[in-house]
This record gives sequence, C-alpha cells and structure tokens, in this order.
Amino acid sequence: MTNAQKWVTAFLALFIFLFVLSGIVRDDEIVVPHDVDEYAQNEPTQTTQNQRQTTSEAPGLTLIKQSGCTACHGQDLKGTPNLGPSLYNAKAHWSRDELINYLRSPSDYSNDPRFNEYGNKYKNIMMPAYENIDVKDLGRIADYLLSLEE
Repeated sequence: MTNAQKWVTAFLALFIFLFVLSGIVRDDEIVVPHDVDEYAQNEPTQTTQNQRQTTSEAPGLTLIKQSGCTACHGQDLKGTPNLGPSLYNAKAHWSRDELINYLRSPSDYSNDPRFNEYGNKYKNIMMPAYENIDVKDLGRIADYLLSLEE
C-alpha cells in the first residue's frame, strides 16, 4: 500500500468515525425556555409555517409582534410619534384583501392621498413590504388589524 492510499484510508476512517459519533451524540429533544414570552421576543422576525404559536394571544397579534410592527406602530399599535401611525380603525379604510395586498407591497399605494399625508408626517420612514410572509399569515394579521377599534 502506498503512502497516498494510507492517507486516503486514514481520512475515510476518520470520516466514518465522526459520522457514527455524531449519530450517537445527537440530541433530538427540544428544549423550551422557562420564560416563553422572552423566547418569543428573541425569535427571528420572519414567520414560517413551522413556527409554533408560543403564547395564548391572538395569532394575528403574535405575527404582528414577530414581524416587528410594534417597533414603529408601538406596543399597543396606537402609533408612535415620527415613526408610524395608529393601526386602529383600519376597517374604515381597508377591506381584508386590500389590506393583505398593501402589506405585501406598500409602495403600490404610494399615490393614495392618505399616504402623501403620512409621508409628510413620518418623514424618511418607509413601510416595509412583507412579501416574504405567507398569505395565510398576512390574512391573520389583516383580520386582527381589522378588528381593532378605538
């Protein structure tokens, strides 16, 4: 056996050993932190179908928090000065389908006079597009927003 063959055999044996070792030490148990609310706040902002609802609040509100909407619209969704308007009374301006379309692509609504007013009030702030969120989740968000009344 040549030196090259010995080295290939050694690397192959090492690879097999590490593969078997990884199967032995693999831990399939899911660890849930004790403070579920803190865990939910530290999750990524993008939602996926595999994410589980971690609190007993409305699914739409959970998705709103995970998407980062509260950063501009406030924890109570009643708006914040210089960042974002209140999300209450949305049903006065939107149908469910219109709101879903707006959330997917806010720039498509830039010619609406209401958004010209918002542009003057909230300078240099752009509503992000949520086209990466599943339409079903956007529907849950829209349903929740349409239920908000002051």
